[in-house]
Amino acid sequence: MKKYLFLIPFLLLGLFASAQTRMLTISPEALKNKIKGGWAGQTIGVTFGGPMEFRYNGTMINSYQPIPWYDGYLKKTMLENPGLYDDLYMDLTFVEVFEREGLQAPITSHAKAYAQAGYALWHANQAGRYNILNGMMPPASGYWKNNPHADCIDYQIECDFAGLMSPAMPNAASQISDQIGHIMNYGDGYYGGVYLGACYTLAFVHKDINKIVSEALKTIPAQSNYYKCISDVIRWHKQYPNDWRKTWLEVQNKWSNDIACPDGVFAPFNIDATVNSAYVVIGLLYGQGDFGKTVEIATRCGQDADCNPSSAAGILGTMLGYDKIPAYWKLGLKEAEDIDFKYTTTSLNKVYEIGYRHALKNIEMHGGKVSANQIQIPLEAPKAVPFEQSFTDAYPVERIWVNKPLKDEYQFQFEGTGFVVKGDMAKWASLDPHAFDLEVWVDGSIMEHVKLPVSFTTRRHEVTWKYDLKVGKHEVKLKLMNPTEGYECKLTDILIYQQKAIRVNDQKYYRLGNL
Repeated sequence: MKKYLFLIPFLLLGLFASAQTRMLTISPEALKNKIKGGWAGQTIGVTFGGPMEFRYNGTMINSYQPIPWYDGYLKKTMLENPGLYDDLYMDLTFVEVFEREGLQAPITSHAKAYAQAGYALWHANQAGRYNILNGMMPPASGYWKNNPHADCIDYQIECDFAGLMSPAMPNAASQISDQIGHIMNYGDGYYGGVYLGACYTLAFVHKDINKIVSEALKTIPAQSNYYKCISDVIRWHKQYPNDWRKTWLEVQNKWSNDIACPDGVFAPFNIDATVNSAYVVIGLLYGQGDFGKTVEIATRCGQDADCNPSSAAGILGTMLGYDKIPAYWKLGLKEAEDIDFKYTTTSLNKVYEIGYRHALKNIEMHGGKVSANQIQIPLEAPKAVPFEQSFTDAYPVERIWVNKPLKDEYQFQFEGTGFVVKGDMAKWASLDPHAFDLEVWVDGSIMEHVKLPVSFTTRRHEVTWKYDLKVGKHEVKLKLMNPTEGYECKLTDILIYQQKAIRVNDQKYYRLGNL
């Protein structure tokens, strides 16, 4: 026996090498079918949930509430309500950059393409766009101190392309997300895109949605709130396997407090990536691989009730493949597949082909092999991306209502560590080049000198903000340098932040300053 001991290191090395080179073998037809299923699923999901978008905030949609679906509805919606498809045309902005410049396209190309596009944006997307248009490039454009919406859902709804072009390669998708996701997000907002992107990649490998959901979570740092929330959803699903509403209530009870998004603080509205990802996962787990149940449940969780079923249906559509999406849910899809999504030159039929080509290139870049009859893809074990956390030691304690136009100067005092001033100066669909010129003074020193465009696509989402002031009393003064007849710079409200919360009898309370 001893004479064979010298072989053990070589055998172990061989096993190690084999483990490192495990491959998924798939036919070109099967790969294309799954990519088509992902893109089609997204489109079906967002169309179905569209009428429910942010109509049910902080509440689930009751089962007796009808949601329309009929033959011709897809085409009708794409033609008559093209703005609904931000999930798709935002994805396609980045896909088109890859198509023009190759898979090594620099992040500046993606940032400029999205910032200069003609579509309207909100939340982290618009805050990131403003930063880029005013000289702040990624990753700074998405960083939470520069972007009050860093934890919002934005990259989560745009990450699908990264997963679909990285079949079986979650870490390759994370590399793409690290670049593009930080254009507009950071921390938990960024993790939403990393996680769902990983779900797409694993949907090429596994036929069990539970496996996809749990394996994808390995891409997220365990100390993050995002990881903890999705882990809770998985645990609650096991505890209440037959009642998604009980898990929804658990999520609402533990994870629904949004401290960041200025529109969601002290409001039932919640566009936070963590909560909305939880609703995607609820749809996937309780849908049990059934396409109709999945989109219904993800929609009826409420809040961003079009984007969430879009993500869930895209992931499930990838797992099932285009051909296995039930015919009922593809009613009218064929007649919609040649319609270019607004603001793009790309239709579903085009992105089926483009997405397939990009996947083949990405597979080869990561050590896979492509031939006429089969494709071999290296199976990647998911690895956690670096830990990030937004809004550290920033807790909202009060909202000050203003609701008055800023004509020259406005001052306010507060006790705390930060503030966000919200306002309304942009006009919907306006391309007016006028911009207000504002000076922001904090404690007697100028903090920033900013432009506030009235054009909706180039507007600043908030008037001004600061999170990391010293603990204590502060005075803020806003000075409008160019009051202009015919234009109104309206201040709506101010959020005040403290450094930390206090606990009394194990309940969390916030210290209020003397205002």
